[in-house]
Amino acid sequence: MIALAVALAVLVGVSLGLLGGGGSILTVPLLAYVAGMEAKQAIATSLVVVGVTSAVSTLSHARAGHVQWRSGLLFGAAGMVGAYLGGLVSYVIAGSVLLIAFTVVMVATAIAMIKGRNACEPAARTMPIAKVLLMGLGVGLVTGTVGAGGGFLVVPALALLGGLPMPVAVGTSLLVITMNSAAGLAGHLSTVPIDWTLAGAITVAAVLGSLLGTRLTAHVDPAAMRRAFGWFVLLMASLILGQELHPAVGLTAAGLTALAGLGSLSCARLGWCPLRWLFGPPAATT
Repeated sequence: MIALAVALAVLVGVSLGLLGGGGSILTVPLLAYVAGMEAKQAIATSLVVVGVTSAVSTLSHARAGHVQWRSGLLFGAAGMVGAYLGGLVSYVIAGSVLLIAFTVVMVATAIAMIKGRNACEPAARTMPIAKVLLMGLGVGLVTGTVGAGGGFLVVPALALLGGLPMPVAVGTSLLVITMNSAAGLAGHLSTVPIDWTLAGAITVAAVLGSLLGTRLTAHVDPAAMRRAFGWFVLLMASLILGQELHPAVGLTAAGLTALAGLGSLSCARLGWCPLRWLFGPPAATT
């Protein structure tokens, strides 16, 4: 099972390198159910894996000019404050309610990404500081309340609210995730034991996957990448629903997501779009 966990960690890296998110939501179940770690140990170890992998991916994206350093650092700093406040709020709300609320946020975010502009405007050299701080605080508040890593919200915030092209939003998101992971790990190290040998093996596999994912960004159309991120978020929301409500609910949601994804593919490739209101106009072919 350890070998399987290491192999699957490559997919975690690809997700982070290509989409700038999905690390925590994929890594924690991988460590808990495949590697057999206890829940708190899995969460702490995931911060090592996601943090190191995101840091390496950040450097790779930076070489391609896809990281806004000032915006990312400010966003991450504000996000830490918001996450702390969100953690305080979470103590007075039931865990199941938090996760279901997070699922609603994920679905709304996914639909916004899928229906977003087909062509993004060029990124400004820097975003206004006040806007970056407000976005970071808001995303941090949500992620701190529901206990998620934040990539699912950082990328849409930067792409839809900040107006950044998807490749830049992904690269900058990885910087934010690196900061959040480091802060989270600092809070766990004194109380949770970490198997550094296993963490190192899984991290190396994830880093290799992230390098592959980063290379793929140069060959994927930004609009297609944005929509793929949206479908990925919908799939993760289906899994959370299945865990919190009933497996049948999750399977039904996942099945509907798959059918909708096929409809989106039909729009893009065949020009036949049964749900044009959701998928938008068919992509132009060359």
